[in-house]
Amino acid sequence: MFDPFISLFEQQPVIYLAILFVFGATVGSFLNVVIYRLPVMMQREWRHDCLEFLEQPAEAETDKFNLSTPRSRCGHCGHQITVLENIPIISYLVLGGKCSSCKIRISLQYPMVELFTAAISVVVGWHFGVSPQALAALFLSWCLIAASGIDIGHKLLPDTITLPLLWLGILLSLFDVFVDLESSVMGAMAGYMSLWSVFILFKLVTGKEGMGHGDFKLLAMLGAWLGWWLAPSSESA
Repeated sequence: MFDPFISLFEQQPVIYLAILFVFGATVGSFLNVVIYRLPVMMQREWRHDCLEFLEQPAEAETDKFNLSTPRSRCGHCGHQITVLENIPIISYLVLGGKCSSCKIRISLQYPMVELFTAAISVVVGWHFGVSPQALAALFLSWCLIAASGIDIGHKLLPDTITLPLLWLGILLSLFDVFVDLESSVMGAMAGYMSLWSVFILFKLVTGKEGMGHGDFKLLAMLGAWLGWWLAPSSESA
């Protein structure tokens, strides 16, 4: 079914990379949604759990809020973003970086994430070619971009991103996509323990916590994908 496309992409790498750029920019647009909405969803869940633990009445949800609902809108005037206004990179340039309704400036983060995701997608496609490794590396890269955006803005590394990636890395190792199973499991263990040991030592010396547990899980995830010999270098980077 996909053989004609694979042959075309292998024979015409420029077409392959151009498609990856466009598709990457589109994914980047969705990653902007994830970066903005996932922390809000987490905070709502934490508030609900706290109220439940304290046996307090739950707050009534005024609106449904997830990655797909409600539709994207201007944070200042509430103008709903139309399809034409949501074209990655191009719509930002056409609108002059401003809301079409209230003319408030749109954050530069949105086109930058789209452009960065598109560029990373091209680099991954160029490095791995037309291969299963390219598909896996693209998915990992996109997830890491979302996690990085959330970490920069909120100092959070969501388990909903790191833990599924950890298990996916181990699953891929069953088929030797990047590393074998032994290297993947050892990498996850080495990645987690390397930061956990630093965390414990710092706490024993200072009595304070120097980092969040999300960092342990992130490095464990990278170890599961890259193997135990690359986990320490990932930490130093």
